[in-house]
Amino acid sequence: MEWGVKTDANAAKSSSPASANDVAAVQAEILGKLTYAIGKDPIVAKRHDWLAATILALRDRIIDRWMESTRASYKAEAKRVYYLSLEFLIGRLLRDALSNLGLGESFREALAGLGVDFDLTEALEPDAALGNGGLGRLAACFMESMASLGIPAYGYGIRYNHGLFRQLINDGWQVELPENWLEDGNPWEFPRREAAYKIEFGGSIGSDGAAEGKHVARWQPGETLLATAFDTPIVGWRGKRVNTLRLWSARAVDPIHLDAFNSGDFTGALSGHNRAEIITRVLYPSDSTAAGQELRLRQEYFFTSASLQDIIRRHLQQYPDLTNLADKAAIQINDSHPAIAIAELMRLLVDVHHLPWNKAWDVTQAVVSYTNHTLLSEALESWPLELFERLLPRHLQIICVINDQLIVRARNLLDATPEFIASISLVDEHNGRRVRMAQLAFAGSHSVNGVSALHTGLMTKSVFRDLNTLFPGRINNKTNGITPRRWLLGVNPELSALLTEAAGVGSLDNAEHLVRAASKSGDRYFVERFAAIKLRNKEALANLITARLDLKVDPSALFDVQIKRIHEYKRQLLNVLEAIDFYLAVKAEPNRNWTPRVKIFAGKAAASYRQAKLIIKLINDVAAVVNNDADLRGRLKIAFIPNYNVSLAEMIVPATDLSEQISTAGMEASGTGNMKFALNGALTIGTLDGANVEIREHVGADNFFLFGLTAEEVDARRRKGVDGSAVVAASPRLGAVLRSLEQGLFSKGDTRLYQPILDSIHNGDWFMVGSDFDNYVETQGKVSNLWQDTGNWTGKAIQNTVHMGWFSSDRTIREYARDIWNVPVE
Repeated sequence: MEWGVKTDANAAKSSSPASANDVAAVQAEILGKLTYAIGKDPIVAKRHDWLAATILALRDRIIDRWMESTRASYKAEAKRVYYLSLEFLIGRLLRDALSNLGLGESFREALAGLGVDFDLTEALEPDAALGNGGLGRLAACFMESMASLGIPAYGYGIRYNHGLFRQLINDGWQVELPENWLEDGNPWEFPRREAAYKIEFGGSIGSDGAAEGKHVARWQPGETLLATAFDTPIVGWRGKRVNTLRLWSARAVDPIHLDAFNSGDFTGALSGHNRAEIITRVLYPSDSTAAGQELRLRQEYFFTSASLQDIIRRHLQQYPDLTNLADKAAIQINDSHPAIAIAELMRLLVDVHHLPWNKAWDVTQAVVSYTNHTLLSEALESWPLELFERLLPRHLQIICVINDQLIVRARNLLDATPEFIASISLVDEHNGRRVRMAQLAFAGSHSVNGVSALHTGLMTKSVFRDLNTLFPGRINNKTNGITPRRWLLGVNPELSALLTEAAGVGSLDNAEHLVRAASKSGDRYFVERFAAIKLRNKEALANLITARLDLKVDPSALFDVQIKRIHEYKRQLLNVLEAIDFYLAVKAEPNRNWTPRVKIFAGKAAASYRQAKLIIKLINDVAAVVNNDADLRGRLKIAFIPNYNVSLAEMIVPATDLSEQISTAGMEASGTGNMKFALNGALTIGTLDGANVEIREHVGADNFFLFGLTAEEVDARRRKGVDGSAVVAASPRLGAVLRSLEQGLFSKGDTRLYQPILDSIHNGDWFMVGSDFDNYVETQGKVSNLWQDTGNWTGKAIQNTVHMGWFSSDRTIREYARDIWNVPVE
């Protein structure tokens, strides 16, 4: 099949032209699936029937490549990468798979010939509710890049029935409802009945004695359930390779206790069934209660144990023993959620497969590597010792042995002080005795990586400072990336076609070739086309906002966007306070030549995170006032779009003019939204935090709106203590904004509603919202001034786009493959 790129809007939707024979074959395949798999006559088929038939027809074409990829790995005895992540935010798969196989136009024309609108049909595909934010989206990008680079890989996670939650906004407040993405089934997945493993909890520990240096223990669990596998194919670019995303679902060994049922205890008869299946019901159950904490730990152990048993089974199918496991398997744990893998792998190697302890420890460290994604204390998981002992008693024994060995090493090599020992210990003795999962992951891995240069540097100076001293060289950096196939070609096909025309078709295979179009920022015709594409994307987003919010916005206004998980450190609060400042300024000087803005927010707050939910309320309350104030004459609109997910991001990102990456410096590990926006021609306003630092280096300081304290300055202020009231007193503009909250301007006269927000600034200003406010407002003024020079703005936007190729997840995965996994790439 010949590959090419057309430059008109419709042709850009696919990288492969369609022949009449292709179209006819696809039509026959879709009709066959509609008839024999869905059981519908085309005359009565509904749009969802056509969607299912289309996916099944495409899936058939994927299966041959999938099987061939698997056979080739076995034949070559290739080393496999196993990526363990509690989240995989894969979004919709149809458009991605069609694009990567070069079949987009064939399927589009085939459906059109059958009287079916491809876009309307594709829009019915539900987002797989398997993640919350950047962690899960990164995992999805990595899976696609591994397939694109020809790396044999499995992703392992949980098949959540309801995922996180579906967000509604009621009177400005977030309301959480179940996300029913599996309600109508999932045509992409394949149940694997043969891949079922026992997962055990509780009970007691016996002993079979000790011999030949082996620690021999016998775990007598008190509870057993089953993990069953569901596989989804992940297609690489140009169909080079198809890898597997294997998700685990929990079920009871005995689904019903008939004796209880027959005695009339109907609820008790299903207790085992319910207890098992609750594990895979919801992503991130609230851990504000003891029951919630137990469920979180059960989830993490459940999917980790099933994954490790599966990895070992696959290895032993091909090799006689586990001594060469490190030569044939690389296990990457994505953040600390799967950190129990260290103890579980040791249990399997020692207790089940009878390796001597020291040999098992060598294998474990050689196989496992750990990616840290946060330095936030609340996100560095730790579990009460009592919970661990009750739920996973054998694992606690193993962790204690590892901890003893760790402490002995520190004393022998470094003559460590008690403070040093306390820092590295796997058990925190000072905060209620808790098992520290990040320290466990560090101790049991041969590689520990951060996800941006700044974040990695901070790891060595903060939470892992002493472990880095004990294990020098173990920490390394792997700056995150995004797949350009989805986040440029997929979401912005017109721009992708324009860039391919300018940079060459090779930019589709290697995004770093985009830089070849850098000179085009001075080409008037190219600049006009670039701007026209942006405007069309903004018009599409404006229509979506009108449809969902009944709010009309002007596509010619500056689209100022912050879409991400709602958290105090991400500082949506700073953004909305600046919006209030702008509102007050326009009210004070209504005849001034203000730059029109549309501020767009989206994101979910954790169900138990009250302050984040109050920030959502504030955004919506400010929007209700601003959007209905005739004095503004449309110069400021605020839109909070509910239920943020991948598909919504795919609409917003290409339409963004200004990307808000304004986290408190030193608190964002990397971010990947910043990369998506810049790749699609948005300018960034941001702090020197996470990957912002490297983005600014690549796109040029003149093409990035920098503001705010540095990480070092934030740390110094926190050590000294911030007098928030003094900060407010020193800023008349901030004072006026906060008084508007105190006076109930946006809360219908309720003067107490936002008191927790006011207190967060007056009492310590931990997230530096007050401290950075004036500089942020000043920098937003520079944004407004540049926006009025449209040619200069577009030229800078082009420079952002063409210099973002380095942030491809292909580059990141090549670095993992070379430096950590020791696997070849194609």
